Amino acid sequence: MKFNHEEEQNFSITRYESMLRSNDVKFFDSDEFESIIHHYLENGKIAKAKKAISLGLSQHPSSVNLKLLHVEVLVFEDRLDKADHLLAQLHALEPENEEIYIQKANILSKQNNHLKAIKLLTTALGYTDDPADVYSLIGMEYLFMDDFENAKVNFMRCLEADDEDYSALYNVIYCFDFLEQHEEAIEYLNLFLNKNPYCEVAWHQVGKQYFDLKEYEKALAAFDFAIISDEYFIGAYLEKGKVLEKLKRYNEAIENYRITLELDDPTSFALLRIGKCFEKLGNDDLAIQHYSKTVHEDPLLDKGWIAITDFYMRNSNYQKALYYINKAINIDGENVLYWKRYAKINNKLAFFEEAERGYRKALELGNYELETWLNRSDILRFLGESKAAIQSLHQAIEFYPENAEVRYRLAGLYYENQNFEKGEYHIRKALDLDYEYHIVLEELFEKVFNLTMVKNIILEYK
Repeated sequence: MKFNHEEEQNFSITRYESMLRSNDVKFFDSDEFESIIHHYLENGKIAKAKKAISLGLSQHPSSVNLKLLHVEVLVFEDRLDKADHLLAQLHALEPENEEIYIQKANILSKQNNHLKAIKLLTTALGYTDDPADVYSLIGMEYLFMDDFENAKVNFMRCLEADDEDYSALYNVIYCFDFLEQHEEAIEYLNLFLNKNPYCEVAWHQVGKQYFDLKEYEKALAAFDFAIISDEYFIGAYLEKGKVLEKLKRYNEAIENYRITLELDDPTSFALLRIGKCFEKLGNDDLAIQHYSKTVHEDPLLDKGWIAITDFYMRNSNYQKALYYINKAINIDGENVLYWKRYAKINNKLAFFEEAERGYRKALELGNYELETWLNRSDILRFLGESKAAIQSLHQAIEFYPENAEVRYRLAGLYYENQNFEKGEYHIRKALDLDYEYHIVLEELFEKVFNLTMVKNIILEYK
């Protein structure tokens, strides 16, 4: 009875692991050892791979392929000098072995010497029977250097050698996208589809390009062709749903998202989008039901918690909004989007100390939006914390030195605290920046605005 390659590999691995358990050393030919080592490397079992390499070389000390696998592990472990030394020995034995050049290029790549790596990979092309893999490696080296044009060319060459290398196809499109060459990407994909008319991945990418160009009807047609090519292609249904949303065809979008739920386990993205569609259709019950399913499916997805919170905020149900944003913060207390909403909700509920805490936390997490600084300073002033409000606004000036709104607030606070010199300094700065915006002073600091000394300064700039 003959075994296929996969059955042979499984048999070798089973026999090998049985040998390890029994401590009874058996003979394996070098091909079997290669198969066993590849299995362990592909599954991330480095220690087991190293053990198999050691045993393999003890039985086949002259095997170049096993030594190359040893090099691969050495490179993975960043033992580059030892790997380089071993490669030099192997090169003397087999100067036309392309894998030696590939591994040497890998070492150079790790050392950020990408041009030399490309030179060696180009040499490897002269010896290899599988140019597709080498072109792909050259493409990656150009990507490391942010040379997207040359990267694109080499991934294209990879596809010419192997039109089923979809990772290369994705990389080609990645280069087009980075270069913002959407029209050129469509032209290339259409040429590719002329040779491979039922390539669902290519149709999917065409659709995404049209989506980026806002040509939604063409995008829809492309995703339909992707689905015709592979009716189980979940990505095409998801993208089609996004296009239908843009076209305001929400019921059809829901239908496509639901197909993905039938084809595979529910995804939080699909559940969230269904919820958004139901909300657009005015079906609040089904919207909130799907938002709840979203966070149940993936509690770490901030978009789910934000969707529920924003839903209740839009409906002015701030108590429920606060309940859900508190749940979100309990799961991820470092999410700045949560703290911004926490602050706004507490502000609406007149829980000002909690609102200030939310804005302060947002700033600590790096949310330096002007609105955050202004809202926090207004609340601090309301709470009687004028010094803290002034300090916060001075921090805001570091990020927004030319913003009049910050300066008017500082002027108002200094005048309220009887520091007329600093008050005058900041009101003049503010008036220089934007005279018309002195309305801020009138609205927020009415008593200050009505001071004769302030009115006289404003009149100077009229």
